[in-house]
Amino acid sequence: MPKWKKNVVQPSVPMGGHYGKVEATLIENFEIITDINQVDDGYCVALKTVNAEIGYNDFEVQIDVKNKPNSCEYNAVMEHENMHIKTYLGVVDDFKVDLQRSVFNAADSIMPVWVQSFDDIDMIINKMHDNLVKHPDLILVKQKLHAAEEIKNKKVDEQETGESLKKCNL
Repeated sequence: MPKWKKNVVQPSVPMGGHYGKVEATLIENFEIITDINQVDDGYCVALKTVNAEIGYNDFEVQIDVKNKPNSCEYNAVMEHENMHIKTYLGVVDDFKVDLQRSVFNAADSIMPVWVQSFDDIDMIINKMHDNLVKHPDLILVKQKLHAAEEIKNKKVDEQETGESLKKCNL
C-alpha cells in the first residue's frame, strides 16, 4: 500500500449544506519485468514478474468555509472526515488478498511473445501492460472495492448523529 497524505482545504464558496467532504485518489502502478531471450531469428519476450502498488496516496479534505480553522465546528467536521479516510484505507486493507490474487491471475494470463525485431520489444511490453491492467479479474476487484467503499462511507454518514456539532453550539 502506498504512503498517503492528507491535504485540508476550505473552498472559497459555501459547500451548499455540506459540512465537509473527502476526495480520495486511488493509484494503480504496475511495473512489468520481462525476460528477453534471443531465439532463432528473433526474441522471446516473457513476463517475469509484476510489481504492483494499489491503494490511496492522496486525500483532500474539504471543510466548509463557514467553519473557522481550529474552531469546535471545524474540529468536529475534521473528526468525521477522518472517519471517511479510515474507511477508504480499511477497505483497501480488506481487499488486499483479493487485489493480490487478481494481479497474479492477470499476470498469469500473459503469454510470452516472439518478435522478429529488437525494435518491437517495447511495443510488446506496452501491450503486456495494457492486457494486465484490462484483465477482467482486476477490473472486477476494483469495482467490488469501490462498491464496498461506497457502502461503508454511507454507513459512516448514517451513524453520524451530529452530537459533536451540537456540543459546539451549546
